[in-house]
Amino acid sequence: MHKKLFIPGPVEVREDVLEKMATPMIGHRSKEASALQRRISDKLRTLFYTKEEILLSTTSGSGLMEGAVRSCTAKRAAIFSVGAFGNRWYDMARFNNVPADLYEVPWGEATLPETVDKVLSTGKYDLITITHNETSTGVMNPVEEIAEVMKKYPEVVYCLDTVSSMGGTKIEVDKLGVDICITSTQKAIGLPPGMAICSFSQKAVERAKKVPFRGLYLDLLSLYEYIQKKDYQYPSTPSLSHMFALDYQLDRILEEGLENRFKRHKEMANIVREWAKEHFEILPKEEYMSNTVTTIKNTRDIDISDLNKKLGERGFQISNGYGKLKDKTFRIAHMADLTVEDIKELLANIDDILGF
Repeated sequence: MHKKLFIPGPVEVREDVLEKMATPMIGHRSKEASALQRRISDKLRTLFYTKEEILLSTTSGSGLMEGAVRSCTAKRAAIFSVGAFGNRWYDMARFNNVPADLYEVPWGEATLPETVDKVLSTGKYDLITITHNETSTGVMNPVEEIAEVMKKYPEVVYCLDTVSSMGGTKIEVDKLGVDICITSTQKAIGLPPGMAICSFSQKAVERAKKVPFRGLYLDLLSLYEYIQKKDYQYPSTPSLSHMFALDYQLDRILEEGLENRFKRHKEMANIVREWAKEHFEILPKEEYMSNTVTTIKNTRDIDISDLNKKLGERGFQISNGYGKLKDKTFRIAHMADLTVEDIKELLANIDDILGF
């Protein structure tokens, strides 16, 4: 039996989107492939609220995260972490021999604008990374306030991980002053895993030109330059199947209407939050709660594995806690093409199993 996924990726994917993955292949050096990538990029610019170039990568989001920190750090990177995936960005810098410092907060807390200001005021850093939405903790960082701070540091390249939020909440890339905004297909965009996407500003382009060792496959400058030179071609073999499905799904997203989509995600989040407050507690403070995933404290000390097993028998799956929060929390994702009705059905089944 298929289990409907309420986990923070991979998400439940619509049948018609999955069918597009089975579109017959075309030559990836053909004019048809160029037209496909150009169409996708134009639609993604609308979703990202950006005029900048869009890069596609046949990797998970981690590929472009690694590419960003390696391609655009000329001096030193400041890595701000609110959980497991911020820490991973720091590891990527270290293992690529990129000078970097980690600024981590206790899990469940947010990266505050005053912290960013204090760190950047030292003048030591020419690149920062922020996790917009952290799936391990359910924290959504206050990027609007951080954007105000970033205006003071125009020389710093600003990288933002929106892997688990883009497509599920409004992220105005250009307005926020983000140079490299990264996401991937298997979260709020609603595709299977396997492709990552980022915007790439002119400031990031110029910075990358000053970095001698950017790697090869994950060199964002070579991705950018290849698009310009070859008219929307990908330098190595792309996942055409993802591109066919992404082209189709972006039409669906724009047809739903971005504001409508964001509103639906917020409605689903609110239902889960109200339920969680009634029966448990939510890990982050109210103002930092994610619109795409809710991390719930296991205050009743329930057996999360047993709950998930019983949910599985009914055709549902939620997620246990991540990393050091494994048994202390559990997570309910509300992203991509799930509906308010789906969320209510899931919670009714949890209530029934737990005897609420």
